[in-house]
Amino acid sequence: MLQLALTHRSFSYENGGTPTNERLEFLGDSVLGLLITEALFERYPDLDESKLSPLRSSVVNTKALATIARELALGQYLRIGKGEEATGGRDKNSLLADSLEALVGAIYIEHGYTATAKVVLRWCESALTAATAEGANLDSKTALQELASARGLNGPEYEITEFGPDHDKSFTALAILSGEKFSQGFGKSKREAEQIAAKLAYDAISAR
Repeated sequence: MLQLALTHRSFSYENGGTPTNERLEFLGDSVLGLLITEALFERYPDLDESKLSPLRSSVVNTKALATIARELALGQYLRIGKGEEATGGRDKNSLLADSLEALVGAIYIEHGYTATAKVVLRWCESALTAATAEGANLDSKTALQELASARGLNGPEYEITEFGPDHDKSFTALAILSGEKFSQGFGKSKREAEQIAAKLAYDAISAR
């Protein structure tokens, strides 16, 4: 199982189609996401979804997982093809992150949920701590940016309209993600309108 978790498809292509770690990666991705979600949910009972979601994204994104893989020296144990070897595959963020997820999947199959949780939380503790320090006060625009990244959407843009006399202006803002427009936010400043529009878009996307 360990060998399978460390076998990249490039190795398979060069070695007669031996099984790869992609199915374990698929499983490990879900297990990892659940464990981190559960940890954040229990640790921070006062944070709502708009704060919890970007915190989770900051822990389970490719860069963060690759950092953990490097701390485990996972790269040196990977079974990769000669082409990947020649192009520095053992230190590629995407390859390391995928292999870490596959390893989580393998541990889950072999040892079950509780044992996997202990291992994953030990590996991710520093990332959880950093995410909390940096993200506990995320504003709505930042939260929407993180959510868009997690869902594979283009980063948000804002369409601003101002109205009223110069001494008493008001603003509306529309958040636009991947060409889709969301509900208008109203405010007495551009920032306020954008923050409200971001929260409306965040809630709409999260509800899907």
